[in-house]
Amino acid sequence: MLFQVVRHYLNLLWSPQQISNILKAMWPTESDKTVSHETIYNAIYLHPRGELKRELIACLRHHNQVRKPRSRGTDRRGQIKDMQSIHIRPPEIKGEGNRSSVGTLVERTTRFVVLAKMDNAGTKSVVDSFSAVLNREPETLRKSMTYDQGREMHGHKILTERTGVQIYFADPHSPWQRGSNENTNGLLRQYMPKGSDLSIYSQEELDAIALSLNTRPRETLGWKTPLAVYTEHMIRLQLQPDSIH
Repeated sequence: MLFQVVRHYLNLLWSPQQISNILKAMWPTESDKTVSHETIYNAIYLHPRGELKRELIACLRHHNQVRKPRSRGTDRRGQIKDMQSIHIRPPEIKGEGNRSSVGTLVERTTRFVVLAKMDNAGTKSVVDSFSAVLNREPETLRKSMTYDQGREMHGHKILTERTGVQIYFADPHSPWQRGSNENTNGLLRQYMPKGSDLSIYSQEELDAIALSLNTRPRETLGWKTPLAVYTEHMIRLQLQPDSIH
């Protein structure tokens, strides 16, 4: 029974840590219904080879066929050649040959994710796509947005006019200023592998992927889901409009 529950959440692309903590939240006093994340990893990698093992490994974020131990060896920092700073990455993920893009917006407090279909990474497409998805959200929550200094945001003033969102730009070489977005792009690769054609996804399909991400518990939210925390914000907004900043 417990294995089937774990398998269900793995197929939803939840991490072993997320599964372990949600089980503890669901059954805080029933130890027979909970399991540690290490036990889940061991169950996957010690499972006999076969279709089930391949299925379970495919659910993990990095798909490693053999679990890699945490490195305790040589410190290799400073040995990376031709490294490009993460700050040059825009808040969208790109498909093969950069011919297709999907815009990603992350609400910083709740980690709530919104995805925007883009025909390309040009200024008009970026402004049109972000305007459409931002205007679906309550006006009171559309305050500001932090972007990198990519050329596609030359139309940031138009985006502000259309949505009321004030656009701020991150400093060069400062990836921590957009950390939530960078982490979300990494999670999205589970759904849209690097090199795939992103133009095949409709806005409805992107909304479904965003919903999947928004219903996965997050450590930074105390193992609540972004959707639950976002909903709490929405309720508080209705009851106390001046409480949201």
